[in-house]
Amino acid sequence: MQTKMTQLTERQRFLLSLVIHEYVRSALPVGSKHMVDQYNLDMSSATVRNELAELTDKGYLRQPHPSAGRVPTEDGYRLYVGNIVQETDLPDATRRTIAHQFYQMRQDVEGWTRLAASVLAHQSRAASIVTAPHPDQSRFKHLELIAVRSHQILMVLVLMGGEILQRFITLAEPATQEQLSAVADHLNGLYMGKNNLEMKTTQPQPGTLELEFYQYIVDEMEQADTMISGDVVLDGLTNVLAEPEFSTSEEARRALRVLEEKPLLNDILSKTVLQGHVAGGVQVLIGGEGIYDALSQCSIILARYGTPGLATGTLGVLGPMRMPYGRTISIVRFLSGLLSDLVNDTIVE
Repeated sequence: MQTKMTQLTERQRFLLSLVIHEYVRSALPVGSKHMVDQYNLDMSSATVRNELAELTDKGYLRQPHPSAGRVPTEDGYRLYVGNIVQETDLPDATRRTIAHQFYQMRQDVEGWTRLAASVLAHQSRAASIVTAPHPDQSRFKHLELIAVRSHQILMVLVLMGGEILQRFITLAEPATQEQLSAVADHLNGLYMGKNNLEMKTTQPQPGTLELEFYQYIVDEMEQADTMISGDVVLDGLTNVLAEPEFSTSEEARRALRVLEEKPLLNDILSKTVLQGHVAGGVQVLIGGEGIYDALSQCSIILARYGTPGLATGTLGVLGPMRMPYGRTISIVRFLSGLLSDLVNDTIVE
């Protein structure tokens, strides 16, 4: 990327950014005369046309038809995002309003993941993706045992980081609520803050009700450890389907498939985990990067949030390649920092 940058003059970089800005705004090919008139450029249409032709030869622009203007290519967007775009800071009033909404529900992890998806979709005018914070290694926080019927019990297991696991259990012998509460109190005192390995060093006595629930707890935590991310919350899909790029049924179906096929979505989201991005860092995937065919007309902007080593999640937006990258990267980065603070507060408490 850096080698290619040296091939561009300052004027070419400037014109490339204008083409992308105008194309994002209008979704129409951008012509040289329109650029001169729209931006009062201190150069002739012929000069602009020559520079756009040069950018086309270098692979940063393309011309849909011989008589049409230019539109950015994937390489053009990548160059723009990596070297030219300036992030657009959110207004202070918007930041304060969003932060206030989150801190009103800071104890409700499920609530603020839904709120994050809603805010991202509204601010980016794209489809939002937010995963609940997921511990790198499950640690026991709290257990509730609730008698549903004489033999049937609802086990509610809360992990460090706020993840809640629920399971219905049928006991061989009936148990009262008083017995269940006593068992839960004992296990809470025994295992608070411990992972599976640490719990196995202090197992309850054989033949006890505590041991039976201990085994269910270990099983739930082992399953949680195999998950790459927490539950996925989506919002704003209609924003994507309303864009001109997705007006055909095939493109709409491809965009839907990315969000509705959980294995594909989890594979995409896992890249921010497996590649070890620091929470708050932003990753931009343009056109599927030659890996994901279903994203050939899309861009995804992702960031991790949370406390590495304790609990992390992923948030981001999916939209057409023709998106306002400066503003979208800014809102993703801002929410990543905000949710990181919330996760940290939840774990500390």
